[in-house]
Amino acid sequence: MASPTAKPIANEPTGAAVAPSCVSARDSRRGFFLALTVYLIWGFMPFYMKALSHISPLEFLAHRVLWSVPIAGVVLLFLGRTRDPLEALRSPKTLMMASVTAVLISINAGTYVWAVSNGRALEGALGYFINPLFSILLGAFFLKEKLAPAQILAVVLAAIAVAILTWDAGSLPLVALTLTLSWGLYGFFRKTLPIGPNQGFFLEVLLLSIPALPYLIYLEIRGQGHFLQTGFNDTLLLIGTGFITAIPLMTFATGAKLLRLSTIGIMQYITPTIVFLIAVFAFGEALSGIKLIAFLFIWSALIVYTLAMLRPLGQR
Repeated sequence: MASPTAKPIANEPTGAAVAPSCVSARDSRRGFFLALTVYLIWGFMPFYMKALSHISPLEFLAHRVLWSVPIAGVVLLFLGRTRDPLEALRSPKTLMMASVTAVLISINAGTYVWAVSNGRALEGALGYFINPLFSILLGAFFLKEKLAPAQILAVVLAAIAVAILTWDAGSLPLVALTLTLSWGLYGFFRKTLPIGPNQGFFLEVLLLSIPALPYLIYLEIRGQGHFLQTGFNDTLLLIGTGFITAIPLMTFATGAKLLRLSTIGIMQYITPTIVFLIAVFAFGEALSGIKLIAFLFIWSALIVYTLAMLRPLGQR
């Protein structure tokens, strides 16, 4: 799960990498509904994860990878873009970069599955709320992008929120920070992958299937796997992980091209907002006063950040 940053640099968990030159200067209705559908799917995905919470996050992730390969392959075949990943497989540099992004997105997805399965979806939502602000810092430190005063204020407010949660728990909010760091770095390095978002996704899951397939075979041989072992529902849901992974990602890649970057930036908050509400009201996770104060700082940071992003548009 992921959602894109207001300056999208990634191809997924929550959005797709969208180079500014590939994004529409105006919003289209089709693009809006495609993106909205995907954000809603990602937002309600914790229910799906919860239904498989008795399965280890590693097995869950392996099935997501394995079942995504044929789905992504069929989509590329339909689009007539199968040559791109084949050429990438002959490039050691591209394979190395894809391996890095594949590892990062695996860490992100695995952490998120673990968080939902262990009653920490609320912290997962926090991680995805913080992510766009972390991407600002990455741009400032590594791409030498100049920060506007409002952006600096937003980052400071987010840092205060993390400090509050750290003080309250007595330790760093590792789930939120792992999701933020892995997703932000994934987006940052994903920019270096010289193929499109759909082709890049196929290449990543293809590389990840190399360890995923033997691992799943090992589990089944040991009688520890859940595919065709623990009932029809588990088997069907495990196969479905490929669809809920590949289809939203590849759909978003299309929808994002039909929207302005500012629209994508605002819509990205749909997913963590839904996850937040599900965690509190459906899963019954405790929202203490301290946590609520921390989230208020995060939401304030996002309001400052969003208003700063929209102001230049209003001056056109």
